[in-house]
Amino acid sequence: MTRFDVDTGGEAFKSERLVTGNSLLDKLPKRQRSELVKACDVVDLKMGDAVVRPGEPIRHVYFPRSGYISLITPPATSESIEVGLVGREGAFGLTVLLDVDASVLLGVVQGNGTALRLPVAYLRRIVKQSAHLRKVALRYLYVLMAEVAQTAACTRYHRLDARLARWLLMTHDRAHGNFFPLTHEFLAYMLGVRRAGVTTAAHHLRSKGLIDYGRGIVKIIDRKGLEVFSCPCYRAFNDLYSTHLGQLRRTR
Repeated sequence: MTRFDVDTGGEAFKSERLVTGNSLLDKLPKRQRSELVKACDVVDLKMGDAVVRPGEPIRHVYFPRSGYISLITPPATSESIEVGLVGREGAFGLTVLLDVDASVLLGVVQGNGTALRLPVAYLRRIVKQSAHLRKVALRYLYVLMAEVAQTAACTRYHRLDARLARWLLMTHDRAHGNFFPLTHEFLAYMLGVRRAGVTTAAHHLRSKGLIDYGRGIVKIIDRKGLEVFSCPCYRAFNDLYSTHLGQLRRTR
């Protein structure tokens, strides 16, 4: 496996080919893609910002071009935990197509970037007119639901260091390079474990020469080695995406 490759530069976005930088949108026919983009706003995704909170109405669907959004269970009878990650391979908020207006999860920006933001009313209207768009959107929803289920099983059955490797790979896929901001406290929150456990797991990965870290920054050193060490959930998600939505373009 290698990282997702989409051009997020302005020139590509404005070009005749209209490469939006979002894999779901780029799967649409050019004319329909152009119409959707005209209805979107380009917005900044700033790390730590909440896109939507549990119980709030979903007013916009976000198609990340860069940056990524974590899907986090709300604190209730148990601790919060990340159950999904949405980057330029997908979209946040497509559950509105299931006639669900409120979010059950917290959507928080995990990595800085930009997104195309589309009003829900417009999406619902155009989906009724386009069988192709409806097919792409619903297939992605299926893949995302499968990811949530896979994450639940992963949390229950797989070793923490292997889970950490999977999580770092998923973040690396959506980041801008081999470095990205990440603290042990944040990782513990995402993985639903104590900070001490994350520290031990991260040290194990570093001792194997797979990653390095310091001052809130993680560096991926051996991508292939990290894939080998990761639990099988990482490959399972990528295979599922490819089966239902086709191959993503990859980096060189």
